[in-house]
Amino acid sequence: MSGRVETIGVVNWVDSESRRREADTTAIEAAPDPTRSVNLSEATWTEIRDTDPEVALVPVGSTEQHGPHAPLGTDALAAEAVAKAADDRLGETDPTAVVAPPINVGVSEEHRAFDGTLWVSPDTFRAYVRETVESLFGHGIDRAVLVNGHGGNVEALAEVARGLSRGETGATRGSEPASHDPHAVAFTWFEAVGDHADDMGHAGPLETALLRHVAPELVREDQIAAAADGAADGWGEWVRGVNLAHDSHEFTDNGVVGDPREGDAARGEELLGLATDALCAVVRAVADR
Repeated sequence: MSGRVETIGVVNWVDSESRRREADTTAIEAAPDPTRSVNLSEATWTEIRDTDPEVALVPVGSTEQHGPHAPLGTDALAAEAVAKAADDRLGETDPTAVVAPPINVGVSEEHRAFDGTLWVSPDTFRAYVRETVESLFGHGIDRAVLVNGHGGNVEALAEVARGLSRGETGATRGSEPASHDPHAVAFTWFEAVGDHADDMGHAGPLETALLRHVAPELVREDQIAAAADGAADGWGEWVRGVNLAHDSHEFTDNGVVGDPREGDAARGEELLGLATDALCAVVRAVADR
């Protein structure tokens, strides 16, 4: 009896050791390649130094109402999802990228009537984005793509990108100037999805579709019908090409523009693919300048 117990114990130890080694091997295989792209928030400073990224992807969003069915952080979530997807898709022959932490508060005063919305002035926003990118330039990452998820940020981000590219920054790497002139561009994901862009509203089909694909647990499915019932057909109140409405509550009862019922997860997957393809093309082009 004792010999059988000893044998069973040896077998159990061997099985346990085998499982441990298999788990260790799996962990090693799953570890990210330190020579390729990295997520800045999850990396150590030495990993950033050793990776020496060529292009920074800076997700920019907002914290603002997105109807009764979608979270306040929708724009930042979308921007970060697109940035990470592009980062993952870039291959061995592509520029090495790093995904910066998202900028979660933007130019959103037009949604101020809805609880939970946060906003800063365009001046504050421009300064914060500019100085964030300048700090990346200071580490020698002298190419940046501002990956935007909020329509209210578009104008300010374009201005920031122009200023950074024109040299309106004193960022250097240590005491040495950058190897070549820094360059930045702004990229808005929902402008890069082909014909789908015509359906862009607010918390409507496109944003709801993307959320259902990348973060379905955050969509309040039981509120979709109410979101559609209180939605506006279009953004603003227009007369002869002039938008009379400055804030969203003037034309939508619940903050929604467009029908979220038309945005399923399959459409979200397609949207992510289109935006990712476009962003990868932009990254390659920016790196080559």
